[in-house]
Amino acid sequence: MPNLVNLEHVSKAYGVRPLLSDVSLGVAAGERVGIVGRNGDGKTTLLQVLTGQEPPDDGRVSTTRGLHVGYLHQGDTLDDTHSVRDAVLAGRPDHVWAAEPATREVVTELLAGVELDRAVVGLSGGERRRCALAELLLREHDLLVLDEPTNHLDVEAVAWLAAHLAALPSALVVVTHDRWFLDAVCERTWEVHDGLVDSYDGGYAAYVLAKAERQRQSAAAEVRRRNLARKELAWLRRGPPARTSKPKFRIEAAEALIGDEPAPRDRLELQRFAAQRLGKDVIDVEDVDLVRGDRTLLSRATWRLGPGDRVGLVGVNGSGKSSVLALLDGTLAPAAGRVKRGRTVSLQHLTQTLDVLDPEDRVLPTIESIQRVTRTATGEITATAMLERFGFTGDKLTARIGDLSGGERRRFQLLRLLLSEPNVLLLDEPTNDLDIETLTVLEDFLDDWPGTLVVVSHDRYFLERVTDVVYGLLDDGRVSLLPGGVDEYLQRRSGTSPPPRGELSAAEAPGEVPLRVRETPTSARVRGSAQERAARKTLARVEKRLEQVAAREAELNAEVLAHAADHERLTALSARLAELADERDRLEGEWLEAAEGLEV
Repeated sequence: MPNLVNLEHVSKAYGVRPLLSDVSLGVAAGERVGIVGRNGDGKTTLLQVLTGQEPPDDGRVSTTRGLHVGYLHQGDTLDDTHSVRDAVLAGRPDHVWAAEPATREVVTELLAGVELDRAVVGLSGGERRRCALAELLLREHDLLVLDEPTNHLDVEAVAWLAAHLAALPSALVVVTHDRWFLDAVCERTWEVHDGLVDSYDGGYAAYVLAKAERQRQSAAAEVRRRNLARKELAWLRRGPPARTSKPKFRIEAAEALIGDEPAPRDRLELQRFAAQRLGKDVIDVEDVDLVRGDRTLLSRATWRLGPGDRVGLVGVNGSGKSSVLALLDGTLAPAAGRVKRGRTVSLQHLTQTLDVLDPEDRVLPTIESIQRVTRTATGEITATAMLERFGFTGDKLTARIGDLSGGERRRFQLLRLLLSEPNVLLLDEPTNDLDIETLTVLEDFLDDWPGTLVVVSHDRYFLERVTDVVYGLLDDGRVSLLPGGVDEYLQRRSGTSPPPRGELSAAEAPGEVPLRVRETPTSARVRGSAQERAARKTLARVEKRLEQVAAREAELNAEVLAHAADHERLTALSARLAELADERDRLEGEWLEAAEGLEV
């Protein structure tokens, strides 16, 4: 079967910089291709040439006769004079479009909270983006070309979009930095770099494996990039305890490459270092009411963050995630209750708004004015080395801040924040405008960063990669622990999982110490069966033991703080804490299995 689109020896340059050099590739009917590469390397240009938006400088682009292409670019073509109903639904009234299941699903998932009779001109950037995506998905196409389709979508909407696209018969080409999305949707990956396009079979996980293997065999890549790929491969294989499904690629092919790769981070060592910097108290949210406008986001909520906690916070757009971060950093006061911060807390907050800086300032002097050397748990890093790790090399080191692109300014903002050596870090959508390579560098840095971390992100891969436990805002006024991570959040949102099991502190979460309050799931099931009785008995036994483990861990942690200078004692205490951590992980898994046994 011929390809839908073919590029034959295509070249494209802007100014003196070649973005595509003698590229030949094609997209077959039903094929699903993900495109990755650093910002500015030509991903969007490739899409524009592929769809005929831009002509090539050399070579030829050919398509099959009558090909219908749907293209979601980073802007939109919505008419500001139209209403949302006109722009997305061609003016159809509610009773007409709602009678079509496929249309109803798209509108329900992507346009929730958007008034259909509202004018397009008044929509926010995120609302316009979702309207443009909905309008595209409601039409039939032979080929869908999507440029960053997950922007402005929350975790729940990203999961829905992945499932929806996977079920479509049309071919798909997508540019995105969302690695979970790439794995969920794509069967082939194109990497754009240095004017070339390399093709790999499989989604993101398979691409990382194949690329690292090519690098190992050729010995042509620099050591830093190869080590980053090794660490990421080990992560992909291992995954966090709460992750119920891992990317599928040929494990046997990766054994030689990642067999001796340690865990991404030494959690016990980082927690010990964090405790030395922070003490026992970090941030305590006690009986807090949080109100924004006429909405109550939190109601008598209690949440505690301890030294070294790594927490992810999820919720639908508008659920109050950014407001909770503002509550933690003190810029937003509670309507009731109190937020108590430790005396040694040095907090930095990466917001979604870019910093206002003097456009005439230069990159390197600005960074060095903050800190010439920063410390991590494994050593010291110079400001210049940090800039290079985050992609500021050559002329970029002396570039004017006003000349930086949006993605570069985001990286610069993040660097300024990290170099100030905070011991509490709040990150609000840190993956915005960052390419995959920069994300892996950030993840690698955070692996050695000793402090308390709270991350709000719709990037599921990043969230699971850098945090140990996930909490959710489920519109019930609480900050609810999700032992099953993002998967459990999606299940609760869809109504297919047990109700909340109680509030607890980050320090008491799986991966740290066990739950303080656990309520037996009460979803509909066949009551009185032998299976139910056995599951309840297991829950009671495991919960009792978890309480004992929690008490013992608390005692040992107190001893660690009391004997911080006694290295022999610390070694013994660390060994015992590691044993308890292993037992806790086993018990948590047993508890989750028993809880699942109580579901219908």
